[in-house]
Order: sequence, then C-alpha cells, then structure tokens
Amino acid sequence: MIELCEGMAAELAAGRSPEEAFSATVAVLPRPVAKALRAPPNHDSITHLDAVATTQAGAESLRLLAATWRLGAERGGTLATVLDGLAAALRDEETQRQEIAVHLAAPRATARLLAILPVLGLAMATAMGTNPLPFLLTTGPGLACLATALALDATGLWWTRHLATKAAHP
Repeated sequence: MIELCEGMAAELAAGRSPEEAFSATVAVLPRPVAKALRAPPNHDSITHLDAVATTQAGAESLRLLAATWRLGAERGGTLATVLDGLAAALRDEETQRQEIAVHLAAPRATARLLAILPVLGLAMATAMGTNPLPFLLTTGPGLACLATALALDATGLWWTRHLATKAAHP
C-alpha cells in the first residue's frame, strides 16, 4: 500500500489523471497484488478498491486510499499531496508495528523456553537414573502432578500469547 500511494502521488505530480496514475502504479506492483487491485473493464476503480477492502482482512489502508481518492475527485485539490501524507502515515504505522514485534520477541522466546523446561527436567531426571515417567504415568499423585503441570504450562503459553497480541494490536 505504501508503494501504491507513493507511486500514485508521483504519477499525479507528473500530470496524469488519478485513473491513469492508479493503472500505471498497479502495473508495477507484484502480480498477485496487481491482479487483486486492478478493476474489471467498465468498473470504477474507487468502487473496486472499496469492494476489495471489504473482502480482504486488514485492508483498512485500501479503504483510506479509496476515501482519499473519492474526496479528491469530489472536492478537487491536490490528491498527490494527500497521497504522500497517507503513504507517510502508513510507513509510520508499519515502523511502529515492526518495533512492537521486536520488543515482544524476547518475552515470547522466554515463554517458549519456560514451556520446554519441564520436558528438559524429565530428560535430566531420566539421565540421572531416577526414572520419573513410571511415577507420573502410573500413580494417582503422579497423574495429578502431570495434569496440573500440563494445565499450568498451557495456561502460561496462552496468557503470554494473549498479552503479546494485546500489546501488538491495542
């Protein structure tokens, strides 16, 4: 979307109409993206962008582009400047998303490590000759310990994923 907005702004600044700018910019995008964005013959590109935005998950930027284009067509004004601003806003949003992902990498890795530690503990105990598996799998208290450990482990992983998702998508 950033490339689409920047390309359209450059084409508009060069003197093309919005429809020509859109077609020229879509032509240089990767084939699957271009195919999805290209409007069928005799269809309005703005309406097509709105339709694609409703069918694609997370296509808020397409809605913004369509709204910007529609306002530029209805009210006039410098659509190129507005598209440059939209591209800058989308670029800032992407940078923020990447920074959040970087900050969440350590807690996610720690959660995975903590989830694996019980398995490593069982392997170490078996290597030392204590053989904890018969106790855990054949006795009542062992089964209770195993079930509790698995439930707490799964809950910890779920909670970490929940917190990371909330932090990444406020």
